[in-house]
Amino acid sequence: MELKELAANALAQNKKAALLVGGAGLALLGFGLGYKYLRKPEKVVRVGVVSQLLIHPLKSGKAVSVALAECQKAGLKFGELQDRHWLVVTEDGHMVTGRQQPRLVLVSLTCEGGHVCLNSPNMEELRFPIMQPDNPIMDCRVFKADIQGRDCGDEASRWLTRFLGEEKTFRLVHFEPQMKARRPAEEYPLFPQCEQVAYPDFGPVMLLSESSVKDLSSKLEKEVTVERFRPSIVISDCEAFDEDSWEEIQIGSVRLQRIMSCGRCVFTTVDPETGVITRKEPLDTLKSYRLCKPSEKHIYKASPLFGQLHTVKKTGILQVGDVVYKISR
Repeated sequence: MELKELAANALAQNKKAALLVGGAGLALLGFGLGYKYLRKPEKVVRVGVVSQLLIHPLKSGKAVSVALAECQKAGLKFGELQDRHWLVVTEDGHMVTGRQQPRLVLVSLTCEGGHVCLNSPNMEELRFPIMQPDNPIMDCRVFKADIQGRDCGDEASRWLTRFLGEEKTFRLVHFEPQMKARRPAEEYPLFPQCEQVAYPDFGPVMLLSESSVKDLSSKLEKEVTVERFRPSIVISDCEAFDEDSWEEIQIGSVRLQRIMSCGRCVFTTVDPETGVITRKEPLDTLKSYRLCKPSEKHIYKASPLFGQLHTVKKTGILQVGDVVYKISR
């Protein structure tokens, strides 16, 4: 092939390559501009105000009301208190809740100076170190999931066994950061696979409005309080059940994503002030007007819905008085 012909072929190939590269570049630029201008901007609407922040350090135990809390991926935290990070179990590691032992709702677990403080009616306060690295780790069972917990010692076991007044022995365990967490998605597929929690029934955050509780109370002979339903975040300044429609919300720097409604069980019939279970109200009344749609029965079955379960998209600090914004696109 002559030199002129080789040069002509090379020039033709370079032009073709340049056209391809240029076309690809324009396509990428067009995609970027299209995404920028076609993506719907966020719409932010004020929907309420945070009226209470409640941490339940002991599963089924008393709530600790705080004015400020860290909202972490695994739930609310205040100092050494972390939501649902302590659990009562049988000697073989099966969870014990207020469904089986309603008087558990009278047990207060708080933390002070590196120590756990246990209190309840007619019992002396018991104090022991939060961290007890020499104590054994127990294999536990929360619903259908395996999880671990650090045994809190024989004194705590005797204290709980004496208070609950049973012939069987109860033990207290503590979930530590290095332990394998539970994945809610294994039992509730609506949760993202990446979500991890310690000992809560469902997810890390449950949200409920004061108005929804008032609406329910108006249908009952005896009023109920928000504490009976054990939410993490209580919202005021909204209408009853408005929270059902908040798919994504912003509170301060915290971003929450609604996953599903909270299906209610017999635990709602335990009076948080007396520890007495009736197995009737308010559950029966909730069933009369808060059942799911027929298309959702495979998720909730016969459980009435009250409160909303959220995951934490963005962590941060929550405070009582914070404005709640609904995010839509």
